[in-house]
Order: sequence, then structure tokens, then C-alpha cells
Amino acid sequence: MSREHKKFERLFLFSEVAKQLSFTEAAATLGISRGYLSEQIRQLEKEMGRALLIRTTRSVRLTAQGEMILASMSQVKADLLMLGKQIRHDNEDIVGRIRITAPSQFTQRYLLDICHEFTVRHPQVHFSIDCSYTLFDLAKNDFDLAFRATQNPPQNMVAKKLFDYQQVCCAAPEYLKKAGIPNKIDDLHQHQCLTSAEQSQWCFSNKNIAINSFMSVNDNHMLKTQALLGRGIILGPHYLVDKELQQGTLQAILTHETMSQSATYIVHPQIINQSARLSSFIKFTLEWFGTA
Repeated sequence: MSREHKKFERLFLFSEVAKQLSFTEAAATLGISRGYLSEQIRQLEKEMGRALLIRTTRSVRLTAQGEMILASMSQVKADLLMLGKQIRHDNEDIVGRIRITAPSQFTQRYLLDICHEFTVRHPQVHFSIDCSYTLFDLAKNDFDLAFRATQNPPQNMVAKKLFDYQQVCCAAPEYLKKAGIPNKIDDLHQHQCLTSAEQSQWCFSNKNIAINSFMSVNDNHMLKTQALLGRGIILGPHYLVDKELQQGTLQAILTHETMSQSATYIVHPQIINQSARLSSFIKFTLEWFGTA
């Protein structure tokens, strides 16, 4: 390996240590030994003629020069990521893979059907979907597009609104028959409320109310399942429970209260030469929701 290639490798290794501020965690992320990583950083500091890290037995901090390298390498990584996306999408055929990040509830309710219908038309397109609740930065992660529930889409991305939706409070008729139907927001204090993880209050348009939940789960579909079993009240997006409301397996409550609103967007980086498969999928999705 040439000297310049080795230096480039060391700069990338350093950027991971600088981001994590931990040799142990950076080595685990990179899949290399801590000893090898430490030696490469020492060699980089020797080549630069400057200390880049301040090491103690308990912590790692960046020097001013280390901060400069971290900022520069972050931009280099972003540029390389964008270059890879542009090369991947530089064709006129509707073929290849589309990488998507989307919330789990949106994926199950809509996205799986959208992708299936698209591949019926274009069988040479494949999808990789991350349906975690992590809000990935598309400028720094290798996704082609994202679906986001937000009122403030990122300003550095192209964002197209798909639909607006309201939150709805609901429970199984079985639960309401046993525990009674809340008539006002404060009545929720007397009920079993099922919340998403770390959620301490529910937001209505004119009032926020503290919720003491015996169970919090970071998956709305699991919460919906618990509600269907008659175990409490949930607050979630209308599109998550619309079928159950129509079927009568869940019943909307506090309908006279104005619930908080949000919107769902399709979001993607600004790529001048967008591939045929990506532009076709975006157009197909907008038409699917009737927003094209």
C-alpha cells in the first residue's frame, strides 16, 4: 500500500475515533483490534506533527487540529456517499436496488404494498427497507430516500408531502365497557394508557396531559395489539387504526377534542442526474397517494 493510501486509511480510522471519542467503541464499529487502531492513530499524529487527541485514563478529547480533521473527513465521507449514489443511479433503465428508511407503522400500513405494486410493474427493481425509528441523515447514510412523519421536513433535502393525518385516541369496546368511556381529557388519569417508549405525556391541541402508563413500547403496532386485547387506551396516527375503527374492533374516544396533526413526506437528496428507477418510484408513490 502506498504512503498516501495508508495516510488516507488512517484519516478514516481517526474520524471514527473522533466521532465516538472511544478507541474501544471505534474499534468495535470498524471491526479491527484496539491495538491496531491505536497504532494507526499514533502514526497519523507522527505524520501530522501534531497531537490530535488528548487521552486520559477515563476519556478521549479532540485537540483543535483533531477537530479540523474530523470536520474535513465528515465532508469527505458525505462527498463519497453522494458520489456512490450518483454512480448507482446513473442509468436510464428501471433496474437495481432502492434503499429506503421509513417508520415501522408507515411501512406496514402503506410501504410494503407500494413496493409490491411497483415491482409488479418493474420486476427488476429490488428494495432494502430499514423500518427502525432512527431519523437517519440522508446526507451521511446510504439511503436513497426516506419517509418521514413531521411538520418540518429537512431543509437540505427535497421533501414532497404525501398526506396529512390526525392522532386518534381509541380503545377496544371490551375495555371501555369494563372501565368506562372518558368524557374529557383529564379522565385519562383514571384509565390504563398504553404509550410509546419514554412518552410521559399526550399532546392535544389545547392541552398536554401527563400519562402514567404501566407499559411503554417503542412500536405502535405492538401497542395497537395490546389495545385490541382490551388492555388499555392508545393514542396514535389515524392511519394506524383506521381499519380497526371501521371494523369496530377499536372505538374512537374523546372525538370532541381536537387532536394534534402531522404530515408524512417522502424525502430524498437533491441528485441532479436521478436514476430512472428512483424517479419512477417517487412518481409512482405520489400517484399512489393521489398527490402527484
